[in-house]
Amino acid sequence: MQSDYAWIEAIAPDMLAIASKRYQILQYISWMEPVGRRSLADQMHMSERTLRTEIDFLRRQGMLESSKSGVVMTKNGRELFASMDDFMNQLLGIRSDEKALANQLGIDHCIIVSGDADQSARVLDDMGRTLSRTMQLLLPQGKQIVAVMGGTTLAHAAQQMTYQMSTGRDLTFVPARGGVGETVDIQANSVAAAMAASTGGSYKMLYIPENVSPETYKPLLNEPSVKEVLQLIDKSSVVIHSVGEALVMARRRNMAPEIQKTLQQNHAVAEAFGTFFDEEGKVVYKIPKIGMRITDLDDIPFVFAIAGGQSKAGAIKAYMQNAPKQTWLITDAGAANSILTGETR
Repeated sequence: MQSDYAWIEAIAPDMLAIASKRYQILQYISWMEPVGRRSLADQMHMSERTLRTEIDFLRRQGMLESSKSGVVMTKNGRELFASMDDFMNQLLGIRSDEKALANQLGIDHCIIVSGDADQSARVLDDMGRTLSRTMQLLLPQGKQIVAVMGGTTLAHAAQQMTYQMSTGRDLTFVPARGGVGETVDIQANSVAAAMAASTGGSYKMLYIPENVSPETYKPLLNEPSVKEVLQLIDKSSVVIHSVGEALVMARRRNMAPEIQKTLQQNHAVAEAFGTFFDEEGKVVYKIPKIGMRITDLDDIPFVFAIAGGQSKAGAIKAYMQNAPKQTWLITDAGAANSILTGETR
């Protein structure tokens, strides 16, 4: 579509620039409403004066209205915004495969970065930066408790977060589950601490293993330090997690040979929150838990799943059959293309 409108850009470039800017203002308002002009200007990296001029124009056109809480879109504004969506997405270079992937996976949002994490660790950093920008845009002001899982992907993401995320927010990061048999720097405790350091937030640690016997489980729940963190997990408004390949995760966690054999026999392909799934999304095994479960995600307003690489395409597709609809999936072209073409492995 961009080539079809190349002549407009050549003759009247200002027209496309103005349309793009006003569309993006409507897009940000749709994400953040009700929103004050100052907050909107900060998020869009635009001067308040310029933004005020554009908002006044959109208000005169009947697309926006102001209230004590901030600027919101009118019914007419929503209808116009929806009608512009496909055209502007292509005009702005936003790939239609993001919408196609979200539709196929049955979730509300997908963001795709270029590249393949299997080929370059840089792509993990790109996904981390995208996660950071998305959270900075979406998370409400005030106190936010962020529950995080562990893993290499989230350890990379933690390094891409910035102090800007804490502007107007009191962020507390907590591990979503107990520790597992992984390298210390990619365990959930370490990821929570790293995210807090990057954003200037605070963090709490959960000093218990994820997989414990029933005899150990009950007394641990009464430990004051454990109880405090579990209560914070229950109050989480944000969850960040990844999706793993089932057999890779089983080996990385040094799970018993008989359990690994069970996973193979049941064709497990995905793992998240200590739960293993086959390609149809059916649960085939669960690690006894202390911490968050997948069913807990239904009541969490902001759920971010970050996973990429062609090798993870099958795992992502399998897990997403159990993901809450409000999930934001941040992935890469390697995984996305495999899912969309049905060439998962």
